[in-house]
Amino acid sequence: MNHSIHDEPHLSNRNHWLRAAVLGANDGLISTASLLVGVAAANPSSQTMLLTGLAALTAGALSMAAGEYISVSSQADTEKADLTKEQYELTHNADRELFELTKIYETRGLDHTLAHQVAVALTEHDALEAHARDEIGLTDLSQAKPIHASIASGLSFIAGAILPVIGVMVLPAQTLVWSLAFITLLGLILLGVISARLGGAPVIPAVIRIISWGAIAMLATSMIGRLFGVAV
Repeated sequence: MNHSIHDEPHLSNRNHWLRAAVLGANDGLISTASLLVGVAAANPSSQTMLLTGLAALTAGALSMAAGEYISVSSQADTEKADLTKEQYELTHNADRELFELTKIYETRGLDHTLAHQVAVALTEHDALEAHARDEIGLTDLSQAKPIHASIASGLSFIAGAILPVIGVMVLPAQTLVWSLAFITLLGLILLGVISARLGGAPVIPAVIRIISWGAIAMLATSMIGRLFGVAV
């Protein structure tokens, strides 16, 4: 929720879905491409390659969506438990909680009198919200959203994985390993640029970071495919 009194969009408002989307697309592209590069190094049939790509896309997307939902749900459960505990303290130890809130504002630069006045005012307005934000660190932006994260992660995995799968269908078999690696690196560059732009971060470090890990993954699987692969 944006509490600004004027039109001032903040990039951090995207955090609850941007992290999951970037992670999903990155994982979809790198894991699927690396798997296909490794399998291609063993010289399988085109049907085997396509089946491998589609299986990796389907299983990966479902796994990412489920994993993101479960992990973020666990975070949400922890947040709810903290809020329940805080509500109990506010009900049974109101004076101590008010003193605690006052001390928090003092550590942020307010003198004791003003800190106490602020603590009293915010407690009267919404005590649980004040303690959730200033004591626990829970805000609208940081609140766990399992459904949003799950959908963003699953769909972005598909968006990343579809590129190498299409590559398997259209690229020549004779140069499939190198062609897959090339289009994957192009996809990673694009992903790095998009994620940096959406997050307001420098583009070059983001691109270098994502390309480096993608290249390492494809190199490793290619070596494994050549070392242990057999023709199908």
